[in-house]
Amino acid sequence: MKISEKFEELKKKGEKAFVAFYVGGDPDLEISEKALEVICKHADIVEIGIPFSDPVADGITIQKADVRALNSGMNPLKAFELAKRLNEKAPNVPKVFLTYYNIIFKMGEEEFVKKCKEVGIAGIIVPDLPIEEADSLYNCCKKYGVDLIFLVAPTTPDDRLKKILEKCSGFVYVVSVTGITGAREKVAEETKELIKRVKKFSKVPACVGFGISKREHVEEITDIADGAIVGSAIVKIVEKYVDENGKIKDEEKFLKELEEFVKNLKEGTKKKAKIAVKN
Repeated sequence: MKISEKFEELKKKGEKAFVAFYVGGDPDLEISEKALEVICKHADIVEIGIPFSDPVADGITIQKADVRALNSGMNPLKAFELAKRLNEKAPNVPKVFLTYYNIIFKMGEEEFVKKCKEVGIAGIIVPDLPIEEADSLYNCCKKYGVDLIFLVAPTTPDDRLKKILEKCSGFVYVVSVTGITGAREKVAEETKELIKRVKKFSKVPACVGFGISKREHVEEITDIADGAIVGSAIVKIVEKYVDENGKIKDEEKFLKELEEFVKNLKEGTKKKAKIAVKN
């Protein structure tokens, strides 16, 4: 399913998008597949992280998850196989790869994007690829019908924002720089202002990520944005259940807690339900 189709579907239902991130292969391939299957039951869009040894845009929680996944033998080819299997089981949930440019460069841009298309990956996010160097990958994505999703921040000036939005498709990843917790009002204002700027220049949906960890955050963000992205808070559940050998201590309990968490986050995007409660 295309990302644009998912946003159309959500619009008809009066809902916003819940975008969930999980590192492929964390803490091993088998568990990550089961966890992603659970996530696909409740998330509207799923971001699968391809682990990288130097994930510059990620905080310590996701860095540790990358290390666990790499130690378990995860690699890009296994990530493609994982995405293919997930797509067969949950074809109506668009999958997105979040990865670093080095991984794409090693495989070759065209080969990487072609494989994405073959396994049903709807889009890719490359946090360390600046817009000024993205033409070649953008052309490959356009050729194969894969969305190239860029990150923007409150510090992004208008001229650069316009350039990014011209090439961005699927959704734009709005970075809430200072996170959501601890500085709620300030962050909401910064984020609100950036979303207004995005809407001024483009019709591409705006999804907000970084620092979103609770249903209340999701509700707050989806009042002003098209979707909320949750990553570290999901990965922290894995961390909670991993033993010193990198294995899940209680698989059943882990999957149950994960499901309850993502289900609750999704509920925060349902506008109709919220309105009904208020009435």
